[in-house]
Amino acid sequence: MAETFLKKELEKKKAKERKEKVEKMQQRKLNNNKGKSLDEMMVYLDENGNLTSRPPDMRNRIEIDPANIILGAAPQGREHDIQRTGFVLSFDEAKGYGFISDSQSKESIFVHSNNTSQLLKKGNKVSYELQKGPKGFNAVNVQVLRK
Repeated sequence: MAETFLKKELEKKKAKERKEKVEKMQQRKLNNNKGKSLDEMMVYLDENGNLTSRPPDMRNRIEIDPANIILGAAPQGREHDIQRTGFVLSFDEAKGYGFISDSQSKESIFVHSNNTSQLLKKGNKVSYELQKGPKGFNAVNVQVLRK
């Protein structure tokens, strides 16, 4: 089959582009290393969390017990056994849940009808205990102090 002039030119152009691409790739490899040794490229972390080029002094090394590492948010220092007070912000009798505004922190605490022995209404002053739930703190052992 006879190739046309256009086909020959396209093949030449593609071959040239492939060759240039390989050359660029090799050039990038050379530029990234810049002739540095592994020791020159190493970066260390010091005891204060700063990056340094100096390796750590292993003689003054402090051992850390992985069991003492706490992941997540820092504890807020809440006492779960202390009786707290607040006011009922809202309570839906049909759905069986509502929210209490804590007197000290002014946070909204979730309350479910299973955790109270009395009927709650908006504005009631209540005492309760905090319990950690899957989505935050819940009020349990809720007692109406004033209606």
